[in-house]
Amino acid sequence: MSLAFLLTTLVIVATPGTGALYTLAAGLTRGGRAAVLAAFACTLGTVPHLVAAITGLAAVLHASGLAFATLKYAGVAYLLWMAWSTWRDTGALAIDEDRRPVSRRRVVAEGITLNLLNPKLTIFFFAFLPQFVPAGSPGAVPRMLLLSGIFMAATFVVFAAYGIGAAAVRDRVLARPRLVNRVRKVFAATFAALGARLALESR
Repeated sequence: MSLAFLLTTLVIVATPGTGALYTLAAGLTRGGRAAVLAAFACTLGTVPHLVAAITGLAAVLHASGLAFATLKYAGVAYLLWMAWSTWRDTGALAIDEDRRPVSRRRVVAEGITLNLLNPKLTIFFFAFLPQFVPAGSPGAVPRMLLLSGIFMAATFVVFAAYGIGAAAVRDRVLARPRLVNRVRKVFAATFAALGARLALESR
């Protein structure tokens, strides 16, 4: 395992995206436990993409315009739905001022789905992982599995840190109703923007 891989991984997972946004929102609206759960769910959502990259399915997705477009627009629709439900203050990211127990299944399902319906992750891993595994080298698959595991661990740790950090200021935010409303609208607008960006992505 090279230092270059570790540094690249940290830069990638620390860059804000749909998973980081979801984890931040979960921490801010539901607290630390929900944030860690959201981070775990978003990490699980990367597993199918990593498996696709290792087994070569990413090449099929890259070559097939129809398969890529189908997955892409499913992801766009889901992000727009997340934007709408967040704007209306419903769903797993609704502000819970009464601290009622959050539905763990809902948080996990939404976190996994956010990353699962992003075809760019599969293409990214297809291009990213082989750079650190020499072609034709013995034990290439086990090495890629090891690198994938490290990437997932880094994803979980960074996302959980984001969420716990957001949870730390939760009480201050909830004490200001106007700020709560603004924050909710910012999250909704960001989900919509991410959906629009995904819609414009090409293979």
